[in-house]
Amino acid sequence: MQAIEISSPGGAEVLRPANRPVPVAGHGQILIRIIWAGVNRPDVLQRAGSYSPPPGASDLPGLECAGEVAAVGPGVTRWKPGDRVCALLPGGGYAEYASCPAEHALPIPKGLSLQEAAALPETAFTVWSNVVMRGGLQPGERFLVHGGSSGIGTMAIQIARALGARVWTTAGSAEKCAACAKLGATAINYREEDFVTLLREAGGADLILDMVGGDYIARNIRCLADDGRLVMIAFLAGPKAGINFAQIMARRLTVTGSTLRPQSDLAKARIADELQTRLWPLIEAGAVRPLIDSTYPLREAAEAHRRMEGSSHIGKILLQVSSKE
Repeated sequence: MQAIEISSPGGAEVLRPANRPVPVAGHGQILIRIIWAGVNRPDVLQRAGSYSPPPGASDLPGLECAGEVAAVGPGVTRWKPGDRVCALLPGGGYAEYASCPAEHALPIPKGLSLQEAAALPETAFTVWSNVVMRGGLQPGERFLVHGGSSGIGTMAIQIARALGARVWTTAGSAEKCAACAKLGATAINYREEDFVTLLREAGGADLILDMVGGDYIARNIRCLADDGRLVMIAFLAGPKAGINFAQIMARRLTVTGSTLRPQSDLAKARIADELQTRLWPLIEAGAVRPLIDSTYPLREAAEAHRRMEGSSHIGKILLQVSSKE
């Protein structure tokens, strides 16, 4: 099969076309013929040598896809060859075929194309597990998500709005703020305004989803309402910060976080169940829709990475692996 591999740790130019054996679906797994694959920040980190695949995972980048089931392994009864699915992958999405646990695949939501469905798994698993399952977002609460124009951000805005929350977000340009506002968020241009001041004037954030880290950590804590929760999912500005823990104690704050890829297959299967039960109906009703920024042929994966690293994208970046749907 055709694939894109990481020839050595480095810049986007180290992504090279390669021929690889087609994976075999093991016990409890399915083999997917990939039509579309998502590009995510962890792919960039893996390419740079700072985010290794978990044991047993493919060394190829790519954490989500949409396509059709090509084969099922022993013990799989839920899927059959020909079924159209989108799936969270442990790796290997930048290729014509990839295998994954059968419980990490989901049916294509009604009304969505395979292209749109490929933009769902990584963001949906991440946002739902951290905003709803870990963060406990409730209707009427004030929710702040940083990086609102990213794939994660655009999904978080829509999910929070669909669940009845009031949403604020930060973004770095007028164009990005306009895109976030169109999705229903109060957008704050962090280059011109202080999100701490604005959120405190609104009563404080009940829940914050942050992928920035660095000096945002202490600022997030300052703008939380009493009993507020801060959920960390990445550290683009670094994982270290000086924090006044007296604030956490006095105002009963919760600081938590998670990463998705290292979690167990069972944990991911439980998230998948939640998505199909609670999020998929919202998608099929039109309340949530993946926002796609741009698409590239698989052979141009390096250009897709350059766009992501340039941080000018609004929504998801996708790779078209096959034109035969």
